[in-house]
Amino acid sequence: CKLWVELTQQLIGFPRHLSQHPGGFVIARDDIARLVPVENAAMEGRSVIQWDKDDLDALGLIKVDILALGMLSALRRALEWVATKLGRKFELGDIPDDDTPTFDMICAADTVGVFQIESRAQMSMLPRLKPRNFYDLVIEVAIVRPGPIQGGMVHPYLRRREKKEEVTYPSEELREVLKKTEGVPLFQEQAMRIAIVAAGFEPSEADALRRAMATFKRNGNVGKFRDKFIKGMTENGYERVFAENCFKQIEGFGEYGFPESHAAAFAHLVYVSAWLKCHHPAAFAGALLNSQPMGFYAPAQIVRDACEHGAIIHPPCVNASDWECTLEDANTLRLGLCQIKSLSHDAAEELIEHRPPAGWQGPHELGFLPQRAREALAKGDAFASLDIGRRPALWQTMTKKLAPLPLFANLPANPEPLPDLPDIGPGEAVALDYTHLRLSLKAHPVGLLRGVLAKTGLRPCSALASATDGATIALAGLALIRQRPGTASGVIFITLEDETGIANLVVWPKVFENFRAVVMGARLVAVRGTVQREGAVIHVIARKLESHDALLGPLASGAFDAGIARADEVRRPGEDRRRFPSRDFH
Repeated sequence: CKLWVELTQQLIGFPRHLSQHPGGFVIARDDIARLVPVENAAMEGRSVIQWDKDDLDALGLIKVDILALGMLSALRRALEWVATKLGRKFELGDIPDDDTPTFDMICAADTVGVFQIESRAQMSMLPRLKPRNFYDLVIEVAIVRPGPIQGGMVHPYLRRREKKEEVTYPSEELREVLKKTEGVPLFQEQAMRIAIVAAGFEPSEADALRRAMATFKRNGNVGKFRDKFIKGMTENGYERVFAENCFKQIEGFGEYGFPESHAAAFAHLVYVSAWLKCHHPAAFAGALLNSQPMGFYAPAQIVRDACEHGAIIHPPCVNASDWECTLEDANTLRLGLCQIKSLSHDAAEELIEHRPPAGWQGPHELGFLPQRAREALAKGDAFASLDIGRRPALWQTMTKKLAPLPLFANLPANPEPLPDLPDIGPGEAVALDYTHLRLSLKAHPVGLLRGVLAKTGLRPCSALASATDGATIALAGLALIRQRPGTASGVIFITLEDETGIANLVVWPKVFENFRAVVMGARLVAVRGTVQREGAVIHVIARKLESHDALLGPLASGAFDAGIARADEVRRPGEDRRRFPSRDFH
């Protein structure tokens, strides 16, 4: 804040409401509580001013927006790991700014986890825009926004970039303003310059226009500048139709348009996160996992993507894991104990603090931990490295440990003999992984169902790679993401995942109304529709959607595995009373 004040002094002079003080700077000439209502915040040492930002601005008080980005924490963690691997200091400035593999990866929309360009809309834009340098990333960040979309700026820019449309400028003044963006206004600064050089606005009026654009409200104050803007442009010799189109684009910024400086700052983080993902996938994935919650993707998708990029991922382990994920070597990530549901941080830290040099030998040695923590470790399969499966580990944690008699007090502690517990089959193991770890390194749930799905004509998502435009296709996968952007006129976008990759669905409003329950709630979704291919961008236009959630229950209970012995087999031979238990695979 002090730095901001000093910069303000240098740029615009000393504000009337800011005065120097022996202890630093103050934002008002009187006690702030005498000017505005102030209350104590829930966090100790914090206060809240009850007035909104517009009232504070009218009063003349300084307002500074401070954004907290989870990606900054992730980048810091990843760079620290890279520095350790390289054996030297490694910071943002050390990353090359023209790395071809990184831009190749971005152009292929291989951007799961990458800052700002991991959404469906961004992934669809990347193969079209094909960023090859830093300023292309600035454009990419800014163009996939409600403002440019509502203002009709996206398609003209792409056509001109691809040389499908000639770039023309109505005047030399506007050429200077718009030449970096192919004649299409994409940034707030450009809208302000158009208002000044083409519509005759004073700088103060242009700043007022900027403020109106920055409200990001559907019914903001941009409209009050319409008449003056169009009149000014027509009086300066511009066609009225062109003036109206320019203002329509400016109105779009009221739906959220970026300043160029903001887009450039974000583009820097885009490139750095993409470079780390490209060259250090294990470090990048671990940093993302340690910075959760953030982004579009759950830990399961982050881990899967890291594996596809060559990273080696190991599961949580009572002897090898810390609380957070750790990098074991250049490309090997060990998942942290934090990944285990119901395991508290305090219990995990106590486990790590008392861990013997030779490691724990089994659950029977963890009697100092709460029962809930020991059960969580067993359910999370954290004893697998000791060849102790979930059921034996859980049995040991639930066995009461009595104080030894004096005669046997000095004998080593041994676990009680285990009963003959039924094995856990692949399906149930994967289901338990997702239930207690939120992911599985053993297999993908849909992969275990592939035989059943294939019998109904459902193909893997990888079939889209060879499908032709307009072809009919039937796929199935887990619903990862459902989006209904305000700029998409009611269209819903769904991303499905199976063991081979992902499929992006487009669900038009009429289809949504017919299959509302499936769209809103199904986990395992089957879709029959038409392939829409535009270059490297592939979508499936959904015609029919079905829920196959019923298959997930038998998968978890092992009904597709002939070798599975069910726990209630003796009591009720041949009958499974559990009836498709609910499992959260995402």
